[in-house]
Amino acid sequence: MPSPARRPRRRLQQPREQVLAAAMATIAAEGLDRLTMAGLGREVGMSSGHILYYFGTKDELLVQTLQWSEEQLGAERRAALSRRVPARERLDALVALYLPEGHRDPRWTLWLEVWNRSQNADDETRERQLDLELAWHRDLVALLVEGISKGEFRPVDAERFATRTRALLDGFGTHLVVGLPGTDRDQVLAHLRDFFDESLSADRD
Repeated sequence: MPSPARRPRRRLQQPREQVLAAAMATIAAEGLDRLTMAGLGREVGMSSGHILYYFGTKDELLVQTLQWSEEQLGAERRAALSRRVPARERLDALVALYLPEGHRDPRWTLWLEVWNRSQNADDETRERQLDLELAWHRDLVALLVEGISKGEFRPVDAERFATRTRALLDGFGTHLVVGLPGTDRDQVLAHLRDFFDESLSADRD
C-alpha cells in the first residue's frame, strides 16, 4: 500500500499548484510572518490538516514554494538568455532577474527563511537547495563561455568568475531585501555594471 507521503502527490497536482501559488501570494501581500496553515487553507478551500497531509511540515511547504517560485523565474531566465542580443545584454538581464526588486521582495524573503531553517536540514533537502543554486550557476557559466568564445568578453575562468559573481549578487541581494540603509536597486545595478565593465570588457586587454 502506498505511503501517505507518496499517494497524494500523484492525485493533487493542480491543488498543489494552487497551494504554492497562494503561499507565494500571501508572502508578497502580507509577509512571511502572516503565512499560516490555517490562513493558507482558507485561501484554497482546504483544511490546515489537509495541507499538512500533502506537505508534511511547514518547512517542506516553504521549500516546495521556493522551488515552485524558482521554476517560474527559471522560465523567464531561459527566455532572456535565448534572445538574439549581445552576451553582455543578456548578462545584465540575468542579473536583473537574480536580484530582489527591493526591500521585502517575497522571493528573496522566502529564500532567506528557507536557508535559515535549513541549518539542521537533512542531506536530501540540502541537495534540493543546491539544485536551485546550480541552475543559476550553469546558465551564468554557459553565458560567460559563449561571450568569451565570440570575443565579447575577455578570457576568464568561467567557473570561478561565476562563483564569485553569485557571491557578489547574494551579498548585494541580501542588503536589498533587508532594506539596508543607503542601498537601493539602481545603485546595486550600477555597481554590477561597473564590475562587469572592469572584469569582462574585451577592449581592456
